[in-house]
Amino acid sequence: MKIQKAARTAAETERVLWTGRRVLVAQAAVLAGLTLLLIVTEVPGLLREIKIYRMTGGRRAIRRYP
Repeated sequence: MKIQKAARTAAETERVLWTGRRVLVAQAAVLAGLTLLLIVTEVPGLLREIKIYRMTGGRRAIRRYP
């Protein structure tokens, strides 16, 4: 009786761990997707800032604009 109960408990534990792993993988996928979306939406703004930085002279502008 105790052996069957232990076997059933082990099987349930494996099933719970597998579900937990699936949840973690799903969370990682959602987080990666949101991060990628944020990067893609910010690229145009970053390119604009780089252009402005180049137009003002970049690092050499320190001497001209105190």
